[in-house]
Amino acid sequence: MKLTRSFGAVIALALLPFPSARAQLAPDTAHYVVLFSGRPAGEYREWWVNGALHSVYEYNDRGRGPHEESVLKLGDGGMPASLSIVGHGYLKDSVDEHYTNSGGTATWKTSSEHGTRANAARAFYIANAESPVGSQLLVKAALANNGRVPLLPSGEATVEKSGEMTITANGKPLHVVRYDVGGLGFSPFPIWTDDSGEHFATVSGWSSVVPAGWESGVAPMTAAQEKARGERYVRLARELSHRPKGALVVRGARLFIAESATVQPGMTVVMNGDRITAVGKDGSVKIPAGATVIDAAGKTLLPGLWDMHVHMSPGDDGLLHIAAGVTNARDMGNDTITVLELKRKFADGSLIGPRLMLAGLIDGSGPYQVPTGLLADDEASVRRDVDWYAAHGYEQIKVYSSMKPELVPAIIAEAHAKGLRVSGHVPAYMTASQVVKLGFDEIQHANMLLLNFMDTVKDTRTMSRFKAVGAGGKDLDLQSPQVRAFVALFKAHGTDIDPTLTTFEGMFTARPGELDPNQASIAGRMPPQVQRSFYAGGLPVPTGMDQRYRDAFGQMKGIVKAMYDAGVPIVAGTDNGPVGFQLLRELELYVQTGIPAPQVLRLATIGSATVMHHEKDRGSIAVGKVADVVLVDGDPTTNISDVRKTVMVVKDGIQFDPKELYAVVGVQPSARIP
Repeated sequence: MKLTRSFGAVIALALLPFPSARAQLAPDTAHYVVLFSGRPAGEYREWWVNGALHSVYEYNDRGRGPHEESVLKLGDGGMPASLSIVGHGYLKDSVDEHYTNSGGTATWKTSSEHGTRANAARAFYIANAESPVGSQLLVKAALANNGRVPLLPSGEATVEKSGEMTITANGKPLHVVRYDVGGLGFSPFPIWTDDSGEHFATVSGWSSVVPAGWESGVAPMTAAQEKARGERYVRLARELSHRPKGALVVRGARLFIAESATVQPGMTVVMNGDRITAVGKDGSVKIPAGATVIDAAGKTLLPGLWDMHVHMSPGDDGLLHIAAGVTNARDMGNDTITVLELKRKFADGSLIGPRLMLAGLIDGSGPYQVPTGLLADDEASVRRDVDWYAAHGYEQIKVYSSMKPELVPAIIAEAHAKGLRVSGHVPAYMTASQVVKLGFDEIQHANMLLLNFMDTVKDTRTMSRFKAVGAGGKDLDLQSPQVRAFVALFKAHGTDIDPTLTTFEGMFTARPGELDPNQASIAGRMPPQVQRSFYAGGLPVPTGMDQRYRDAFGQMKGIVKAMYDAGVPIVAGTDNGPVGFQLLRELELYVQTGIPAPQVLRLATIGSATVMHHEKDRGSIAVGKVADVVLVDGDPTTNISDVRKTVMVVKDGIQFDPKELYAVVGVQPSARIP
């Protein structure tokens, strides 16, 4: 589950009742509906009282989601003079945020940050909480200042008109204008206003906030902004994809041999078109006339890396994956139209991004149903969903938490009959042992492994699947006969694991106001508002349980090492962001468990290719295989963190310079191409 906390954007599912705030609503309250993949999801309401903008924002995403009440007052020039937001955030963490600007001196305090800034009369404060309050005011403030406005705590926003159109609902036309707001993340964020400049909507194929009654306008607005965004990324693909006129040669490299997890120094690799045509010792390989030759000067040449758990979004995700050396990615559940289009465009090179393998998400309907994918509540719908995914080129089925246990055997049987793998969360009221015995090929998430031993947690659809592990995971004896038998079960059935440790490191060990250890090595390279999110903290930790939550994450690492020692295949997936960077952190965490660095690189290359049955074509650097390589300035077989030092990436024979890719998304480079 990858969450994007862009300003004004939301991820939402269903409405939570909070009558205390609604009792205060004014007659002229603006009512917005939150949609998730087009489905009614939650609400945002705002109203003015005595010159102050009040709002209530809430949604429920499978037991998670915020309830935030805010009051915003404006000062000179439309800048916030004061702001308070109280309630709880996405993970039920307390929200108590306050900002004031008096005489040009700004002061702010949240659960994760505090600060004071003088001479800030013309600066716009960006709320740390998720509420979209103030998004329309930011647009107005920037437009009144030639399209630019300083931000607090740091950075600068740019606002530029990018489109307009007329939409219709219930026979009523409305002209709306789109503005792209830059400086809040990796790329500009679109906000729609009406002709008077008042906020109208934020929309996407993933989540939208739109006035009640205008839901039918989401599709055309989304299509218009996606068309514009697509044109930008098509242009970037033309500019940043370097296609050699002849062969591309890397010589003088320390070549990582993925099959044996060893390194050979002084090696030359020749790539012609999208294939590797020669591999050998320097001087023994003929270099074709007119070739582009890269002198690796002892740097390490790796096969393209695999991230086996992503939820790919249009836009920056593709660029960030390639810049980090991720040339193959498995999407583990997404909007079907969006991901099929991305797969096609990444494959033909019209967009920059990794080669995609798709897992189709299937869940049961109900209050905790997954917000995207397909639903099945009987065997007929199971067959329909599996057959649809198979017909559209999916390679795997992912079962989600609300699936009825009695339908799991039918999903497995139908998927296997179609040649598809089966994986997933452990559905509610089942255990990991049960689904492995039924025929799961893989289990997602390390917490699902620990929950196998927690009899108190039956319903894994709720936050208990995290909280129970935090409270009780420390007590599990990884050397016990029960755990040993559990690990042996995976080995006997040939079931692999996708632990996504990077997701849980932040959840269980990050604390408000402290730099998330998951992001510590990249924080200084990120845009200012992205850096800010790294101090938000993870799961709310009950009093007295801080060390237990940290130890629970240690147990997750421990069970991954136990699986590795027993010969259970591990695939490196992240389910976390910023994408690209997180795979590199996942590999570091595997080394922390005690898995040798060369074996970690093996499982993130040929190991993943083998699990997905693509080892004959990908996963290692060998003659005849796809030309996917990563040049690293260091030796990640001895220091796994050197994998972060990508200086060149080649996918399908196309050369990319990471520093160029990072520059267009505001990320500082880590190394330079030779």
